[in-house]
Amino acid sequence: MIKWQEDWAYNKYWVMAHSQACYEQIRLLAKDNMWSEQKETEFEHLLAQAASQAPTTKTLTNAYQHVWGYFKKICTPQEKQTYLLLLQKLTPQDDELGPFLSGLTNKYQVTYLLNSRLMQEAQAQS
Repeated sequence: MIKWQEDWAYNKYWVMAHSQACYEQIRLLAKDNMWSEQKETEFEHLLAQAASQAPTTKTLTNAYQHVWGYFKKICTPQEKQTYLLLLQKLTPQDDELGPFLSGLTNKYQVTYLLNSRLMQEAQAQS
């Protein structure tokens, strides 16, 4: 994988959790798989812009629902019930869902998520 693709994979869900607008702009930058110095500069700018925005309940919910997609067919019924409960009470100030999903990432060894900034930061919270 090319470095910018690795950087995007690492940051993808983290950006989504901070800013849907930045996520969409980066997704458009990466769309044609043609990368340039100009796109790299814009990518770095959008990462910084996302970092300046605190996650909201809406952006966290969206990002975590995407992450959940990796588990919904392999988790236990109890894990699904816990996910739904934690999703329902999720707020940026009371985020038990991130650490829960990080635990599932480790349990099921989902490589893409193991290398995800959002899951790594959630693991650090727990």
